[in-house]
Amino acid sequence: MAPAAHRGEAPVQGRRSPKIDAHAHMLERTAAEAGISHSVVTGFGARPLPPAAPGSAQEMAERAGYDPAAHVDMLDRLGLDAELVSSMTVMQGTSWAPPEVEHELNVRINDEIARWVTRHPTRMVGSFTLPLQSHERSLRELARCTDELGMTVVQLPAAVSGTYLSAPEYRWLWEAIAERRLTAFVHPDGTRDPWFQRYSMWNSVGQPIEEAKFIASLIYEGILEQLRALKIIIAHGGGYLPHYFGRLDRNVRAHPHSAVNISRRPSEYLRELHYDTCLYEPAMLEALVARVGADRLVMGSDYPVGESDPVGFVSRCSSLTPADVERIVGGTLAGLLGLEAVSEGLGVTAISP
Repeated sequence: MAPAAHRGEAPVQGRRSPKIDAHAHMLERTAAEAGISHSVVTGFGARPLPPAAPGSAQEMAERAGYDPAAHVDMLDRLGLDAELVSSMTVMQGTSWAPPEVEHELNVRINDEIARWVTRHPTRMVGSFTLPLQSHERSLRELARCTDELGMTVVQLPAAVSGTYLSAPEYRWLWEAIAERRLTAFVHPDGTRDPWFQRYSMWNSVGQPIEEAKFIASLIYEGILEQLRALKIIIAHGGGYLPHYFGRLDRNVRAHPHSAVNISRRPSEYLRELHYDTCLYEPAMLEALVARVGADRLVMGSDYPVGESDPVGFVSRCSSLTPADVERIVGGTLAGLLGLEAVSEGLGVTAISP
């Protein structure tokens, strides 16, 4: 599917705007079995994965993560046209593995997502992950997923082995994404700081901190300044940073050397990104709309472990007009990915050139 020419380009006029979930996860059995003891959910091997409690996120992940039919049932139940399928990297991240094994695991995950999309071509849009320990292997897998599997969305963690992907060591990655006009979906695979393991705060507090660190680095390193055509979606509403931007702007006034790679106030770059609506609290969505604008938001549920009524969550936001809701619920993402609603029933298809 070819991406649209501009960030957030609107879908073709005259057709209904599709409803698309930007944030839905899957598991691949071999990768999950290999990765679980190296994942944030087990404290990176500090404890075994316990039996799933009924109704818990773990139970929902294990029940629906391997089953594309469960995803389609969810789409039908909620009246959604499609979902963007991504790897559940908090359970099956791959950066723990030696480079050749990491490459093999990413190929397995990406091929499984491609199989899901082949089975449900109008209901699912695939994303792919990369073996980011290796520059050469990453570029090879990126080329395979785009050229052979037809994917246009790359899923990225916030960091690999403590190095955030906006660091100069990963400039090649952003250049490749920009060159191929891909959309990047950034979703942390879990903070390594053991403090966050207590009370599962790796999820409640750690994920938004990781997103804040990633965005801050992306801005200060000049990625958004220098590669202006990038299309980047940040999971979980971008974490804490969009709500604490005043300190970013104060920082460049108090410490002018920190602005060496940017020409504007840091807060002005926040509208260069897109953010999903996986926030759970209406006041947070209201604040995000006020900060970055409705046109920078895309609906995300975090299925199968997150928001059970993603359309309702957006629709109940009092500051949004009906046109805003339509854009957030699917129109903006359709524009980013070059999609439109099918003419009959539920589903999406690529916009004809």
